[in-house]
Amino acid sequence: MVNMRIIYIVNARIPTEKAYGFQICKTCEKFSDLGIVTELWYPTRKNAVKEELFDYYGIKRNFIVKKIKCIDIIFLSKYFGSFVFNVQTILFLLKILFKKIPTDTIIYSRDFLVISLLNLKGLKVVYNAHNWSNKRGVFLKLLLNRKIKIVCNSSGTKNEFYKKGFMNSISVPNGVDLDKFDKITNDKKDLREKINLPVDKKLILYLGHLYEWKGFDTVVESARKTQNNNILFVVVGGTQKDIEKYKRIIKDENINNLFFVGHQQQKNTPYYLKSADVLLLPNVATSEESVKFTSPIKMFEYMASGNPIIASDLPSIKEVLNEKNSVLVEAGNASSLLIGVNRVLEDNNFAEKIASRAKEDAQKYTWDIYAQKILNFIKFKRCPD
Repeated sequence: MVNMRIIYIVNARIPTEKAYGFQICKTCEKFSDLGIVTELWYPTRKNAVKEELFDYYGIKRNFIVKKIKCIDIIFLSKYFGSFVFNVQTILFLLKILFKKIPTDTIIYSRDFLVISLLNLKGLKVVYNAHNWSNKRGVFLKLLLNRKIKIVCNSSGTKNEFYKKGFMNSISVPNGVDLDKFDKITNDKKDLREKINLPVDKKLILYLGHLYEWKGFDTVVESARKTQNNNILFVVVGGTQKDIEKYKRIIKDENINNLFFVGHQQQKNTPYYLKSADVLLLPNVATSEESVKFTSPIKMFEYMASGNPIIASDLPSIKEVLNEKNSVLVEAGNASSLLIGVNRVLEDNNFAEKIASRAKEDAQKYTWDIYAQKILNFIKFKRCPD
């Protein structure tokens, strides 16, 4: 790895409250930890997040950040839709195209247009793929060299690329920082008092955005069906707009056992996860993203927390979770989810058994292992999955 240099190029707002921002910055941090000179390039954009990315994500200042000055027209998307993003993408690509990049530098990106353009320019590129889109697939097959190295976020993603002839691909799921959880007390009462959560309830916690494919409607329906007054569903995450939408719904339906914490910075979420009694991963089969491609960062954080997990029985989830380290339930079925919750709450031995196994399994999915697998793949012809 001596003298290797990687530039991670992303056409997105950084930092961002969305998980991809943390994943990108964490990748840069870990590349740098392994001795790689690493730079992160992204466009200048208006950003409601005012903190520097290092502080916002709680990561080391060990890689170079380069903001590419670019006209910010994204605010016009509310009037002109995706056309505005496409124009902004072209402007960003033109700026990148005329940047002087040493030929021995490796370009790493989640943006296939960046990869395609700089590959045509003769640079070494590695594509970080997080799904396969049939609509976009036409352009992928036209623009991407079949020999390009592709790092996929899941086996589902890798299999789709294999089917389309991109054989130089590897599956590397996301990861977790185990030490961030190990440093936090296991005393739930103490934790809950610090983060202002009830100490006298069984807390069933959901972390993440409230999008349809994430299965949050199943959580709402489960809360509505719950007869046990000792159970409180806690929601950590979501945009303010989505939270207000669901607050109106639960008010109209008189659901009084669902509590919204709101969005929390990535560096703070371990406190909430460790304070819970049960953790929910209720993805539904409304999209291929949910069924095949996703590799949720929160899944690995759930595992590291030492608390039992109730998760949807979907192929993407079962790449990591199984009946030994979680309770798998029918996706989109609130009754099935509640059966899983009750099983865990009523059988402490079982709950401790699956939680302990999940924590043990999490050791295979650290961010250090994640970065090392990618670098091995880049350095050599390929690396075993």
